[in-house]
Amino acid sequence: MVEETIYPENSKAGKKSSWKKEENRKKVNKPVPLTEIKLGKVFRINTGDAELNRTLGGGIVPGSLTLIGGQPGIGKSTLLLQCALELKTLVLYVSGEESEEQIKMRANRISEDQQNVLMLAETNLDNILKHAADIQPDLLIIDSIQVMSSPHVESAPGSITQVRECAGEILRFSKESQIPVFIIGHITKEGSLAGPKLLEHMVDVVLQFEGDRNYNYRILRTIKNRYGSTDELGIYEMNEKGLRPVSNPSELLLSQHDEMHSGSAVAATLEGQRPMLIEIQTLVSTAVYGTPQRSATGFDLRRLHMILAVLEKRSGFFFGQKDVFLNIAGGLKISDPALDLAIVASLVSSLQNIAMSKDICFAGEISLTGEIKSVKSIELRIREADRLGFKQIFISSNNLKGIQQDRYKVEIKGISKIEELVIGIFS
Repeated sequence: MVEETIYPENSKAGKKSSWKKEENRKKVNKPVPLTEIKLGKVFRINTGDAELNRTLGGGIVPGSLTLIGGQPGIGKSTLLLQCALELKTLVLYVSGEESEEQIKMRANRISEDQQNVLMLAETNLDNILKHAADIQPDLLIIDSIQVMSSPHVESAPGSITQVRECAGEILRFSKESQIPVFIIGHITKEGSLAGPKLLEHMVDVVLQFEGDRNYNYRILRTIKNRYGSTDELGIYEMNEKGLRPVSNPSELLLSQHDEMHSGSAVAATLEGQRPMLIEIQTLVSTAVYGTPQRSATGFDLRRLHMILAVLEKRSGFFFGQKDVFLNIAGGLKISDPALDLAIVASLVSSLQNIAMSKDICFAGEISLTGEIKSVKSIELRIREADRLGFKQIFISSNNLKGIQQDRYKVEIKGISKIEELVIGIFS
């Protein structure tokens, strides 16, 4: 339950936004037959950042409203400031949380070319939109929506009424002026965007900036996109000069050591439509205390319990008196069920203390009956393993239909049960 105070005396009925031009106020839309509407190619603005372009569907669409959310300190402001500095067109950066000096210090670390960026430290939305209407920038960035306030509403900044009113005004400005707008939004402790759910429905694109602050990797994930796919994501590496786009994450997420170790396996996963090879690390040891420990970093602990139960019931590997620790290298959090096969191989390798070849990778889902189920987009995973020089990839035998082995250098092995995996690797 959220209390919302309504002020009838400040009702906006009949009010005119001060930033609107007179000719725009008189414009009235009329119904048009669907057959008379002509499709044109959507023009997009190149951001100069390949990862951001991918998540947006190819670039910034004029008149679009994009919302970026993420944890405090994850790099939202750095990402948008970096985007503003890389664009060679006029950008208006509005900051309601930091001073102009703070933004200047961050900009000096990112780039020396700062001619095209205009800074404005303001929280009054009417003043911001007036400046934007006069300047007519090619991109408007607002940091953040929770600190903006509209003079037409008497509630405090950050309240539901203020956030909804400010977002509505920004949306009208963006659509009427055809100026694309990026707004930064705070998130709650549960991880969802703060404010009314209406905020996510109003905007055209919702991006989620994720990552562990203890690691250098950041993931820009598409939650909603009216102009492109929601299956795309961008990967960045945080360094002292800002965020560096990572074009080939597989090479960074895999260990570079030449020596083989037990408990290590490579999984061919898929984040959206982007294939990646990641390293699964497990440690199985005898429980010193009475109750065995189970720990998973970057993976669902309940699914790990299920995999351990299947290995005990169907394959005869007993983990009842063993401590089991699982880690996904690189600090990533993966929920792809295709990791199951690599986790099984890693667990058996650690339990038997037998190292596997570093030229083998896995992609398959484990069922409760011990069978290997097929996974989606298997050819993307095989192509990524082939590109990185792996010699073998183990997949479900159901995924072999339609795959031409002669197209790839990597050897594709189809298996249907866990026993076949154990015999093929550890025998």
